[in-house]
Amino acid sequence: MFSGTAGSENSDEDDLPDDVEMGLFDHLEELRIRIFYSLIAVLTATIGCFAVVDQIVVLLQQPAQGVKFVQLAPGEYFFVSVKVAVYSGLLMATPFIVYQILQFVLPGLTRRERRFVGPIVLGSTVLFVVGLTFSYTALTPAALQFFINYGGGVVEQFWSIDRYFEMVLALLFSTALAFQIPVLQLLLGVLGIVSSKKMLSGWRTVVLGAVVLGAVITPSTDPLTQSMLGGAVIGLYFGGAGLVALLGR
Repeated sequence: MFSGTAGSENSDEDDLPDDVEMGLFDHLEELRIRIFYSLIAVLTATIGCFAVVDQIVVLLQQPAQGVKFVQLAPGEYFFVSVKVAVYSGLLMATPFIVYQILQFVLPGLTRRERRFVGPIVLGSTVLFVVGLTFSYTALTPAALQFFINYGGGVVEQFWSIDRYFEMVLALLFSTALAFQIPVLQLLLGVLGIVSSKKMLSGWRTVVLGAVVLGAVITPSTDPLTQSMLGGAVIGLYFGGAGLVALLGR
């Protein structure tokens, strides 16, 4: 009797909680709503960031100590301000976008799988903030210091403010996205697409991919900056595989 009851409970956990099946047009409508909510979040965050964009610009200039920034064309700083506000708004809205993605796939999840939605959203937010912090405090200063020291005794350090923020914002955003690797692994594990054993068996490919990613994302060519990002990616991947293993997947 006991084993039969347990099997019934496990079966209930593996069932879809909703009896009503969504058709194709219902899925498309749901997708449209989630995209609309995400765009509203990005727009709202961008407007808020533009209101304090001068403070954000000053904050992002801090890693480039000893460098003077110049405006090379009329209105260049205005377009830089817009760019900084858009990037900052997108960064702030990213956890909400992840939440909307999970809400879109939620109807197709079983009761057991739905339990992981909250922890995944929380983990994604935490890792996103950690990735931004790591990039701002360690990765970006290391990359900029390489450029400042290289030719420092030959040329004056006057940098285009537009080119500078293109590099820094792209580095911040790409690093924050790279820190979402464990979240992706957890999703794949919970959905039963990839097991932890399969993740660990491909460690050679992961190491090679981390080296390539470090070389592509980091703007400088020094091995220190590339090793910092590559090492972080490897650590995140194996941490994500370990978490999937702890869940018995």
